[in-house]
Amino acid sequence: MPAEFSAGTSAKISAESAAKAPAEASARGAAKVIADDAEALATAAALADEFRAGAADRDAERRLPRAELDRLSDSGLLAVTVPAEHGGADVRQETLAEIFRLLASADASLAQIPQSHFVYVNVIRRQGTAEQRAFLFGEVLAGRRLGNAQSEAGTKNVQDIRTRLERQPDGSYVLTGVKHYSTGALFADWIPVLARTEDDNLHVAYVPRHAEGLTVVDDWDGMGQRTTASGTVRLDAVPVPADRVLPHHLTFQGPQLHGAVAQLLHAAIDAGIAAGALSAAVEFVRTKSRPWFESGVETAAEDPLLIQRFGELAVQVRATEALLGVAAREVDAARADLTEESAAEASIAVAAAKAHAAATAVEVSGALFEVSGTRSALNSLNLHRHWRDARTHTLHDPARWKIQHIGRYVLNGTLPPRHGLL
Repeated sequence: MPAEFSAGTSAKISAESAAKAPAEASARGAAKVIADDAEALATAAALADEFRAGAADRDAERRLPRAELDRLSDSGLLAVTVPAEHGGADVRQETLAEIFRLLASADASLAQIPQSHFVYVNVIRRQGTAEQRAFLFGEVLAGRRLGNAQSEAGTKNVQDIRTRLERQPDGSYVLTGVKHYSTGALFADWIPVLARTEDDNLHVAYVPRHAEGLTVVDDWDGMGQRTTASGTVRLDAVPVPADRVLPHHLTFQGPQLHGAVAQLLHAAIDAGIAAGALSAAVEFVRTKSRPWFESGVETAAEDPLLIQRFGELAVQVRATEALLGVAAREVDAARADLTEESAAEASIAVAAAKAHAAATAVEVSGALFEVSGTRSALNSLNLHRHWRDARTHTLHDPARWKIQHIGRYVLNGTLPPRHGLL
């Protein structure tokens, strides 16, 4: 919060903001508070099993997962990174990555929706004042969902953010702009909006989903991740109290893990897609495939060439999961002792995991058809959702630049840049 605002002004704005807190979440009832990492993992595994059953139909019909997201909110999983001093479990990043991997193995769209939620919980942790943390962490613990309004279309590049936060005489702001690929905004209680102030510095404004002047358009038309509702957010002179604005630009002025955590979750989603595709291939070959006539075996699962290919695919998936675990532990180590060097090690480890996971997700989801045969291509089975999800999600940011940063670090000791995509 800008220094010129008095404590009295801050208290007044906080009260007004609290009065405008989203109403939808309160109607859902109180969310469970998860106690520790073990409970978080058990909850994620149970929900993944539950969500897997309807994933193919939700995708085929583009049936938005509102009920499933309510289950996710009520379970307490969305609050597991809230710091312990605010009542959260503050789980390890290794646990958080595994939560996302489990959910993505069941439904990659559903797993994608809360990715930004955890990224912007992290912003609160890093840049929020004591009052902001108390209020916003309280919202998260109550089961409120954070969406995102971050990316913009038609600009010079992904870092060219043109949405503006204009200061008003009373110290509040007015928010104006258009955002695209706003995953989760349609389902959110609060929408964190990335915008620039008059000094061109980046800030995040936490805006209620139904704030005056804010419109969410469900116009996402991606071939994959069809139920993420990653549509458009229009911001037409949206009023924002001063204590709902956090100085995000400060995140990148020292050692930081913002990008590493965000990318770790993307890597976990890719790893989950790969695992889900491999499981689908195993089930299909065991129960529906016929052996090739030249193989001389009774069942497709006995075909030595299929056995070889499944072994190769399993090695790829296991390698991705191993790299994901290494990267998550590097992030946890850096959180415990954050320096330029530890942040760099974490970023490079995450970059390696993400690059490998992206390639594995695309390869394994494509190989599903190779090993399963012609029948697996039937549209009615919707097995192609795994490949569509993999191909769509892995376009988020190019792995080739991650390889470049890894190479520079290994060969010349060049520290990776500080930004949110590494």
